[in-house]
Amino acid sequence: MDTTRRRTNIEKPNAAGRSSEQASGTPSTTAAVPAGEHQHQPKPISKALLILIALIIGIAFLSFRTRRSGHEHNIVSPFHGVNRDTLDFTADSKKQDAIVAAFKHAWNAYRRDAWGYDDYHPIKRKGENLSSSGGIGYTIVDALDTLHIMGLHDDFAEAREWVANELSFDRDDKYNAFEVTIRVLGGLLSAYHLSQDEIFLEKATDLGERLLAIFNTNSGIPLSFVNLAKREGLPDSDNNGLSSTAEAATLQLEFKYLAHLTDDLTYWKAAEKVMDVIRNAGGMTGLVPIFMRPEQGVFMTSEIRFGSRGDSYYEYLLKQYLQTNRAEPIYREMYDNAMGLMQRDLVKRTPANGVLYVAELHPQYNRETKSMDWKLYPKQDHLVCFLGGSLLLGVTEGKGPFPPEWETLTASQQRDWMTGEDIIKTCVATYNTATGLSPEIVHFKTSEDKDADSVDWYIKGSDPSNPDVLSFDARYILRPETVESLFLAWRQTGDQKYRDQGWKIFEAIEKYTKVEDGGYTSILNVNSTHTPREDKMETFFLSETLKYLYLLFSDSSVLPLDQYVFNTEAHPLPVFQP
Repeated sequence: MDTTRRRTNIEKPNAAGRSSEQASGTPSTTAAVPAGEHQHQPKPISKALLILIALIIGIAFLSFRTRRSGHEHNIVSPFHGVNRDTLDFTADSKKQDAIVAAFKHAWNAYRRDAWGYDDYHPIKRKGENLSSSGGIGYTIVDALDTLHIMGLHDDFAEAREWVANELSFDRDDKYNAFEVTIRVLGGLLSAYHLSQDEIFLEKATDLGERLLAIFNTNSGIPLSFVNLAKREGLPDSDNNGLSSTAEAATLQLEFKYLAHLTDDLTYWKAAEKVMDVIRNAGGMTGLVPIFMRPEQGVFMTSEIRFGSRGDSYYEYLLKQYLQTNRAEPIYREMYDNAMGLMQRDLVKRTPANGVLYVAELHPQYNRETKSMDWKLYPKQDHLVCFLGGSLLLGVTEGKGPFPPEWETLTASQQRDWMTGEDIIKTCVATYNTATGLSPEIVHFKTSEDKDADSVDWYIKGSDPSNPDVLSFDARYILRPETVESLFLAWRQTGDQKYRDQGWKIFEAIEKYTKVEDGGYTSILNVNSTHTPREDKMETFFLSETLKYLYLLFSDSSVLPLDQYVFNTEAHPLPVFQP
């Protein structure tokens, strides 16, 4: 494999954007000798010395080969002292019951006030559709598999009847194709798999046919929006017609599974063409910008990050490989290349306590050189917290033994595992706020900051001494990414600390986001125990946050990681052989 350090098809960051080791370059393995400098004839070398030199060279060569093969084991095992025989992967039914009760508190309020509507506003006790032309089942369909998994069979049956008799996609309006795919198409496909009820596949096929219109571009990169009634793809007018990389490359699990179920390769070819274009545009090199030009099929110079518009692109590289039972190794290679460059260029630590985070790269035009420079931003969205569990999954591929046998892992696998654990640790630490809930975005201190020796992270625009000052970054909108990683970490280690951390987050959700009359809301300031609320219960609270919390306390035989992949909306889809 070519190990040349490449980034993407766009300019590389300058040396200032790297660590001191990276900026200094790699020293040459040979030294040039100027011609004509033959001053003295060397003395004959003894036989014993020759043998010693040969032995040293041999050891160095073997060490070099070991490092090149990826089997250098120089990281201390995090599982030292773990007794595998005492690990308990069984359910904690008491905590599961509490989480089911929370789900029912949310579901019953939605059913009472907003049945059939896309969104729910618990304080106003009313529903709202995404379009004046009618709803498309955002909340009901997104929650179907959670109902089934939690054993709420009567509620599932009622929701099934609504899908069969009321759900229509003949809506003459503009919808975000990515959101419709991951929430509605993914929800229908998962419900079909779990129940084997044909109505869900019938509705999924109808929706899939309508969504195909977004791929009708010169390159095959999908447009961002769709008119479902007209079956017409529409560009994103808010972003000059550009398509988000994550949105374009986070349709593949759903479309490939639909192709598998229907024996219609149209869906598969559309989703696969997107990945072909991304590879040809530079995706094989690892990290990619967050925007593409859909007609040309090229990347637009834009931020490189694992947060919004970048996150699920990397998530689906690994999951595409796992979904088809490892039949498409190209996605494993793309994933490994991306993780390697992330480790090299984006993984940083704070000066105070060495807290690990994944930075962003932002392009900046240099007027002097008339070229693009890249600047590191020590910023991390809550969205990035999916990455901790994803890195662990990338090491084990969902297969035991759990925890993995450390000495059998390659050096890069050990590196990814430790980084995954540290990202989870950082994400959990961001819940150390007045409410016990994490902000939407955190910034990390760098050596240039005056208080970098004592503070690791902060909420931009927030004033700890005045909780009435609101910051966009200080919101908590019922996000699932940290509990998703806790679920994956517990499943792959059996370490009780991950359950304890998840339970603490659940208790904070109950205390600060629960509406007494029913439902849950976002809060606007995690650092205020008297925070104002935002009157909306996100559908992913039902489909992701509560589902992952429930699975965190389930027996590990429920939806085993070697038999399922979860789409980015937490809808479990089975592994299949294409």
